[in-house]
Amino acid sequence: MSESETNWISPRWPAPARVRAVVTTRRMAGTSQPPFDAFNLGSHCGDAPAAVTANRAALTGLLALPGEPRWLRQVHGTDIAQFDAATNADPPSADASTTRTPGIVLAVLTADCLPLLVCAEDGGEIAAIHAGWRGLAAGVIERCIERMQAPRGKLLVWLGPAIGASSYEIGTEVRDVFVAQSAENELAFAPTRPGHWHCDLYALARHRLAALGITGVYGGSFDTFADERFYSYRREPRTGRFASLIWIVAD
Repeated sequence: MSESETNWISPRWPAPARVRAVVTTRRMAGTSQPPFDAFNLGSHCGDAPAAVTANRAALTGLLALPGEPRWLRQVHGTDIAQFDAATNADPPSADASTTRTPGIVLAVLTADCLPLLVCAEDGGEIAAIHAGWRGLAAGVIERCIERMQAPRGKLLVWLGPAIGASSYEIGTEVRDVFVAQSAENELAFAPTRPGHWHCDLYALARHRLAALGITGVYGGSFDTFADERFYSYRREPRTGRFASLIWIVAD
């Protein structure tokens, strides 16, 4: 299944067979009304709570998930949630999650920020990361990888749908944060008008992953602003959220 043949996205990456991943789109049959039409999964973006609840309930059946996704209260920070069978169902305040337990579905919600899905080559461990520019700069990727038990050289990463560089203009203050961290980050910015730059979130993420010794990186060809399959906060400030999901299949 390709990344464009259905109303949801199946990542193209060499993940082991026991690791499954999928990204939802707004084209899936849901109950949200404009401007959240139709399959909004975000519960804190202004949509009717009943619509979000119905969409989340339908998600498990539509994608044949082994259980309800473990949602997070995302705050653009660096806290990492570790999920296992005994974890409380209340969504923790975190921007990434990991598990080694089959059947647990990890999830992050985005609408321009970068979702990263991570798995060990042997399929024994997975992670899902939400990374906007603040999270990237603060080190959410590094914090999550540090929490994983698999060797970094044995990790695979898929960069999911995020705003593309040509659609994402930021001010000098954002660029300065990254350039202060590493001169190589300058390559992720292109000048537009005085005091403003195009920002390549994918390039920034690849640089940080390379610094961690992770070379198996895939994806990174989307632009949520230009692709109407996805919600985009830059395109429509009052909008929904789509989900990037990953889980390990039980033996």
